[in-house]
Amino acid sequence: MTESELNLMNRSTKGITTYELLYVAGIVAISFSSIFIKWSQADVAVIAMYRLYLTNLLLLPFAWKYRRELFALTRKQWLMLGASGLMLGLHFLLWMASLRLTTVASSTVILTLEPVLVMLGSYWIYKTKANSAMLAGMGIAIIGSVMIGAGDFSLSGDALAGDILSFFGTVAVAAHMLIGKGLRDSVGAFPYNFWVFLFAATALAVYNVAVGNPFTGYSGQEWGLFLLLAIVPTLFGHYLFNWLLKYMNATAVSMSVLGEPVISSLLAWVLLKEALTGYQLVAGVFILSGVWLFIRRGQDRAELASKAASNGSAV
Repeated sequence: MTESELNLMNRSTKGITTYELLYVAGIVAISFSSIFIKWSQADVAVIAMYRLYLTNLLLLPFAWKYRRELFALTRKQWLMLGASGLMLGLHFLLWMASLRLTTVASSTVILTLEPVLVMLGSYWIYKTKANSAMLAGMGIAIIGSVMIGAGDFSLSGDALAGDILSFFGTVAVAAHMLIGKGLRDSVGAFPYNFWVFLFAATALAVYNVAVGNPFTGYSGQEWGLFLLLAIVPTLFGHYLFNWLLKYMNATAVSMSVLGEPVISSLLAWVLLKEALTGYQLVAGVFILSGVWLFIRRGQDRAELASKAASNGSAV
């Protein structure tokens, strides 16, 4: 870890670390995703594909700077990047499809299983343990998420199919996060994101060819939504969280999904004119409180690095 990274890690504003500020910014960014998807009329696989291809197009001007890192990868790293990209593409396909079949609340509340799956996977693969405060924060946040979605679950028809798609999309993104955690210890943020987004987009392109989805003929408004999805929730959301995987444990980063229904509900209230009840606001307080408690206790690597820096300066 470089000296500049340690300085960034130790920098804080009134007790709030830079990583925590970036984490909150990422939650706000990903919360726009469901809004843009609701506005679009294109097939969800096309939306996801262009979202990722356009993200890579925006990253392309910086590729020359990282040209050596982009190709200085082992066979195992290439395979893991491909697997991570495939899981991300599958997550986008399944979760975005669920939004067309069930309510945003129902689809999002199922996503709250992500940190649970990631925590179990982190313990099994990386031997990462969660302390009591982290578990309490997760529990509080999940209670709030269940409160938001409790009235929207359905056990029949399209809604049930949407819930099932959301669940398998959650499993896919948990796998993506766990693979990414292993890769980010040896692969830089830019090459990791660039290749993962490219592999995910290409997997979705193959799917679109297979099912016969058109690649052209979309309106200027649709292309604008594809671009907004690339910039806001992907670059300022997923890219940022993948970068944070090196400095926060995977479970802490995956907890971002619990903040999404709160911000998304507020955005839907403002932009889509959807109703927002006092009950939902109380649930939102639960979620945000739980997420905040968790991330304050979830930065194991950052804390260790900070202690190491302190010990080094004291010698």
